[in-house]
Amino acid sequence: MTHVEDELTSQPECWARAASEAPRFVKVLPAPGERVAIVGCGTSYFMAQAAAALREGAGQGETDAFAASEFPHGRRYDRVVALTRSGTTTEVLDLLGRLKGGTPTTAITADPDTPVRAAADALAVLDFADERSVVQTRFATTALTFLRAHLGLHPDTAVTDARTALAEPLPEGIVECGQFTFLGRGWTVGLANEAGLKMREAALAWAEAYPAMEYRHGPVSISTQGTATWMLGDAPAGLAEQVRGTGALWITGALDPLAELVRVHRLAVALAASRGLDPDTPRHLTRSVILEP
Repeated sequence: MTHVEDELTSQPECWARAASEAPRFVKVLPAPGERVAIVGCGTSYFMAQAAAALREGAGQGETDAFAASEFPHGRRYDRVVALTRSGTTTEVLDLLGRLKGGTPTTAITADPDTPVRAAADALAVLDFADERSVVQTRFATTALTFLRAHLGLHPDTAVTDARTALAEPLPEGIVECGQFTFLGRGWTVGLANEAGLKMREAALAWAEAYPAMEYRHGPVSISTQGTATWMLGDAPAGLAEQVRGTGALWITGALDPLAELVRVHRLAVALAASRGLDPDTPRHLTRSVILEP
């Protein structure tokens, strides 16, 4: 078993613990009415997209998501939340350093014994979800669960659905597909982006992601026999039938959208195995991007 396989199977337990611990950090997480930015890099950026859409959609305040390198320094926020598994990513540390003494910052991390401790004003530590694999699975979904719970949006069914996602067989014929498209709506657009990234990282797969309603505006032209389109969350009316009409495999996201992402994790590992790849060590990647000064 690879590290990533071991880590992705532990997600239900990590989610349950994160949800139970969220109330302890209420003072360092965004309060209702605050204007907030959530930042990260790579997977953490896509989790930030999902969390921002959830918070603003729940009416708790204007919430933006940015890649840490693209933060708009001329814009005022009441708090900036940084997602960083390693606590060492250069762009995140640079941003926190620039905000020090001005905008309050909170970092959600798996490793507090890193430079992020000094860079951020406050930490929320999810060390039980840390990972050895380069490819993120459980830290990302645990951090999002932590924020869902803080927002009062973590459903009891999510953990149960995650266990179902780990137990049920993958959709028939999915591993044999040569191209994968992931679709989302609202907060699940971030999950779709992350699903595509996982497939590219772990399995070197041709994978794309779009807001579901945008799929008809060009990307659907790629759909044909031997491709798959996977919906995370509720699909727009008529889209499933349109995709099936192209000959592509349509996957309905019947579980909690975050649990659907667990199914994608399993697919990425299965596809990597079928191609003789090691998903723990994707080419050209490291666990953290640390740039030279």
